[in-house]
Amino acid sequence: MSVEVAIALALALLLAAVAAVVVVRTRRVVATPTERAVHAALHTASLAARALRQGLDTGSAHTATPFLRELTGTDGLALFDSDGELLSRDPADEPIWQSDVVDACVGTAAESISGERRVLRSVRTNAVVAQPLLTEGGDALGVLVVVTARTPGPGMLGAVGEVARYAASQIELAELDASRARLDRAEVLALRAQISPHFIYNALNTIASFVRTDPDRARELILEFADFTRYSFRAAGQYTTLAEELRNIDRYLTLERARFGAALTVRLQVAPEVLNVVVPFLALQPLVENAVRHGLAGRGGGAVEIIARDAGSDCLITVEDDGAGMDPDTLRAGPGDALADRSDQSAHVGLTNVDHRLRGAFGNDYGLVVETAIGAGTKVVMRVPKFRSGVRAGGAMG
Repeated sequence: MSVEVAIALALALLLAAVAAVVVVRTRRVVATPTERAVHAALHTASLAARALRQGLDTGSAHTATPFLRELTGTDGLALFDSDGELLSRDPADEPIWQSDVVDACVGTAAESISGERRVLRSVRTNAVVAQPLLTEGGDALGVLVVVTARTPGPGMLGAVGEVARYAASQIELAELDASRARLDRAEVLALRAQISPHFIYNALNTIASFVRTDPDRARELILEFADFTRYSFRAAGQYTTLAEELRNIDRYLTLERARFGAALTVRLQVAPEVLNVVVPFLALQPLVENAVRHGLAGRGGGAVEIIARDAGSDCLITVEDDGAGMDPDTLRAGPGDALADRSDQSAHVGLTNVDHRLRGAFGNDYGLVVETAIGAGTKVVMRVPKFRSGVRAGGAMG
């Protein structure tokens, strides 16, 4: 056998082997018609959900109606809001939308807002079905109306009902997300209110004491105070990076060290790899302020230690003081209630808010944990995930 023939034979065998692999892989990848149909339906539903999770308005309805129509398998579909106003229809410019058909859609939509499906047959050669979009509690979010040239049988009516329930669930989730965002904003406002009467008064008194004795020091503290308040009262999202929080904590501690002098010592230990971890805005401030104000001020001074370290998929942040501590039995009421016993309710407001926001953003595995004993100081532990889908600095969960 010549060399050329051997090479040709080897190439032929190689090509045959590659073709066999491709055929096997193709057989594994290609699904059955049923599996393909299920995949296509799920994909279409996800595209509709992406729009409806923004809430029901003209923009989201315009994006969602083509996908919802595809899921129902009807000739036309329209979405109405809870007041019976038409938001969008698909296909937008098809002859199916004659004036009497549109009037029928509007009429059946208005009737079905009460919570019951309406079916209107023989509108030209079409039938109109209006299905209310209801919450779990039975409240109307809007109406889904379909137009079909076929006689709407049990199968079609069932499909329309399921698509309407799916759309309503996505709109309801959007409203829950909006409610959670409003709650987050309210809790941030509560934290800001906590900072205002306590820390600001002391900081301004401290700066005033340096105006005559050390003007340069007073100017430095004024700049620190300005940066601290600018950050704390900024109009921003519910989340920020750990680096930004620590930078603001450093401003706070600079002002407190100016007040306490050598009586207050601070130890900060941060792993560089966790600096970009996203945390709730003003999450650390109440912990550190509590350690200084409630753990140390009554004793004339002490030490605060702040540690942020890598803990696998999480970041572990601890704020510890060597103050008076407290009875561990009081922890049964939860971290916020326990620390409220120290002197006033501001600690309760601040730490409870942080605990709620952590759990709301990351789940119940990420609330605050408090370790303390009488005469042994207090240690507050915050665990946050290094990454959580939908949570980003400067914004809310999406």
